[in-house]
Amino acid sequence: MTAGSPAVERAARTRIEPTVLQAFRSPRLLTREVLAGLVVAIALIPEAIAFSIIAGVDPRVGLFSSFVMAVVISFTGGRPAMITAATGAVALVLAPIAREHGVDYLIATVLLAGVIQIVLAVLGVARLMRFIPRSVMVGFVNALAILIFISQVPQLVGVPWAVYPIVVAGLAILLFWPRLTRAVPAPLVAIVLLTGAVVVLGIAVPTVGDQGALPESLPALLLPSVPFTWATIQLIAPYALAVAVVGLLESLMTAKLVDDITETRSAKTREAWGQGVANIASGLFGGMGGCAMIGQTMINVKASGARTRISTFLAGVFLLILVVALGDVVAVIPMAALVAVMILVSVATFDWHSIRPSTLRRMPIGETAVMVVTVVFTVWTHNLAIGVVVGVIAAMVIFARRVAHFTTVTRSLDGDIARYDVVGALFFASSNDLTTQFEYAIDPPHVVIDLSRSHVWDASTVAALDAIVTKYRQHGVAVELTGMNDATTAFHGRLTEGVGGGH
Repeated sequence: MTAGSPAVERAARTRIEPTVLQAFRSPRLLTREVLAGLVVAIALIPEAIAFSIIAGVDPRVGLFSSFVMAVVISFTGGRPAMITAATGAVALVLAPIAREHGVDYLIATVLLAGVIQIVLAVLGVARLMRFIPRSVMVGFVNALAILIFISQVPQLVGVPWAVYPIVVAGLAILLFWPRLTRAVPAPLVAIVLLTGAVVVLGIAVPTVGDQGALPESLPALLLPSVPFTWATIQLIAPYALAVAVVGLLESLMTAKLVDDITETRSAKTREAWGQGVANIASGLFGGMGGCAMIGQTMINVKASGARTRISTFLAGVFLLILVVALGDVVAVIPMAALVAVMILVSVATFDWHSIRPSTLRRMPIGETAVMVVTVVFTVWTHNLAIGVVVGVIAAMVIFARRVAHFTTVTRSLDGDIARYDVVGALFFASSNDLTTQFEYAIDPPHVVIDLSRSHVWDASTVAALDAIVTKYRQHGVAVELTGMNDATTAFHGRLTEGVGGGH
């Protein structure tokens, strides 16, 4: 590589994230990672309890799952500083199996989901991330911000009036503390100060302890008490596949988001199988499984500035210590303090640039439509995976329609020869009406179709070309296809007649 080459410029633009060893050698970096892990652990507790309730299981199931997955993914994951734990999306998928068949079948489902994720990773599912357009990614981020904010609304409705000034005070601390110092994360300062104020002043507001009982013992290794039969596999397989797909999609999308924020790269395939290993470990300790937690990841990466696996590992360790050894202390943390943190995270996560009038004027309407569709379906279903899938489908349809209009067919006459110049990409969307652009009845005895400025991409186009040739033959006209590049010639030669069937 030479100086000034694109490769060198890309390397210069890509930041080198600190390694675990570098963090241990730097008191400043290590302190930041440790405190970030503590903040995330505190924020994980009410979330894990809430997701356990959604899944219909004991709060300890969600808490133990979050502890195990955070610790395991810190070693196996491909995206440093990303937080994996029990999540709402996975809880919604698992709720029916837990409700109808019990916790043991839920655990068996989590174990099978982990195996499926490892298989999908080996098959290269992570490479599919390249097919997610930027407009879908922007919609994903904006929908995520909206869902984080919406999830805090129940903590602000029907509560004592004192909750509101506590939330305002928390937001003020989060906004102004970083101007004083970044050595201690602002979320931790807000949680500690507001908890101290609530305890000292005796303010009666909802606390973490009100969300559910905290465990008093360590998780134990176990196997689900279910019959290991084909019937069991048939029962849990649909749920396991859904958990695997939803978990991978959310995790890989979150990894890509963190890549953009930190301007670094992650190992997506490693992240995929790492999620599988983490889910298997969660199931073996009686957990409910999960995937990357977007809100907590944003707290870790954006609010606290963490960049290494240390913060992820310590988030799990601190979570266990807090709920088992310091449960009484954690129980008095006001939910209003955590609400303030999550509100600021939602505001910081939203891509405000995407909705500026100047941006909307410059952006093609199709791109904006895809972003809006992604946001609407994600917020409507409260499922980021569904929103992303619908957004990708919308982007594919809009792209196909746009490219289809770029194909033109021009006719010219040269004595007793009719010449057709076909320009553009030929695939199912652009070739469906290709047969209607030829003058079969009035053309002279010889027709030349020039494909030198086009490319055949699929079997639909080969079938269309075969149909054109067949129609001309029915009129006694000889057709010559010219100008095909090597790839088109090979593809057309392999499929011609076979796909058109002479029709």
